[in-house]
Amino acid sequence: GDHTLSCMLLAGLLLRNVPYVTDAIFIDTHWSAALRNIALSIILTRAGLGLNPEALNRLKAVCVRVAVGPCVVEACSAAVVSHFLLGLPWVWGFILGFVLAAVSPAVVFPSMLLLQREGYGVEKGIPTLLLAAGSFDVILAITGFSTCLGIAFSTGSTWMNILKGLLEVVGGIVAGMILGMFLYCFPSNDQDLVLRRTLMLLGLSTFSVFFSHVIGFAGAGSLCILVLAFLAALGWKTEKAPVAEMVGRSWDVFQPLLFGLIGAEITIKELSPSTVGLGMACILIGLVIRLLVTFLLVNYGGFNLKEKLFLSVAWLPKATVQAAIGSKALDMARKEGDEALIKFGSDVLTLAVLAILTTAPVGALGIGLAGPRLLARQVKAEETEGEATPSDL
Repeated sequence: GDHTLSCMLLAGLLLRNVPYVTDAIFIDTHWSAALRNIALSIILTRAGLGLNPEALNRLKAVCVRVAVGPCVVEACSAAVVSHFLLGLPWVWGFILGFVLAAVSPAVVFPSMLLLQREGYGVEKGIPTLLLAAGSFDVILAITGFSTCLGIAFSTGSTWMNILKGLLEVVGGIVAGMILGMFLYCFPSNDQDLVLRRTLMLLGLSTFSVFFSHVIGFAGAGSLCILVLAFLAALGWKTEKAPVAEMVGRSWDVFQPLLFGLIGAEITIKELSPSTVGLGMACILIGLVIRLLVTFLLVNYGGFNLKEKLFLSVAWLPKATVQAAIGSKALDMARKEGDEALIKFGSDVLTLAVLAILTTAPVGALGIGLAGPRLLARQVKAEETEGEATPSDL
């Protein structure tokens, strides 16, 4: 699926921008947003199930550094660059920064789960490191984003908004713990255990996302899902695999929807060439800074040069979060009906989409190609030396 992401995006783009098709297909914005949120909840559920507790425990420090550092630094640099290049106000610069800074679970997670299955980088815990850090990176970005949005559109004080951001984190973790315990205890042994668990897991995840949106704590929902899936999986131990597989299948259904809908958000007529040019400059400056920061921060994790290079490349692709939250600012601006804000909102969306179009295919290909070349492979004991297939070399 490396190429599929960009294909889906382009399909959505075409649907929206081919004259006759556009009139025939009308996508209701509420439905579009709902489907994007469900897709996000499935991705986070998969991440939670994919975490490996031992590796997580061993790589705590690196994980925190990789999750927080690149995200914050890229957000700040994007804010500064966009303020001077695109003339966005500071708050809007940070809104844009957090939209751009999030790494994409939709690209990183499936690729990591694949590498994990093949045994690449497993003994150093690289797939787990990226799954865990990716989840926190996303949550940090969403929390930062919703805090800045709150400040941009708010009547309340800045401190209240920052406090609310902290509340989201704590609330999300607590809710996730409660729901995770519940999941682990309840579907007790019966014939349809896997199906029942999967349905409950996805049901609770989707509920968390929507409920947190309704009460205005978007970051809490994401965190809640992650904790809930992780705890449930800890409780299920060995019976985790079939559930994870079913969740993966439901993702295959929602992935094209997600990327098709993002593509459909962009109307080419309304893109101004200057925004695209300057926007690409913002994105590229952010990416270069991000690469350097990641490379510096994975030091002291016991990784060799090749592994550090891989981690930096794997930390580039953007897609999901940009899809899920890229248009939020524009939606809010439309509600307010303020022309200036609508302009800022559509700039944010345009840049989010440009970031997806440039980094998702590059990142997916990068991970797919670099993984097997740069990471050591842990060969399972039962495999004999003679059975090396050409693909291993």
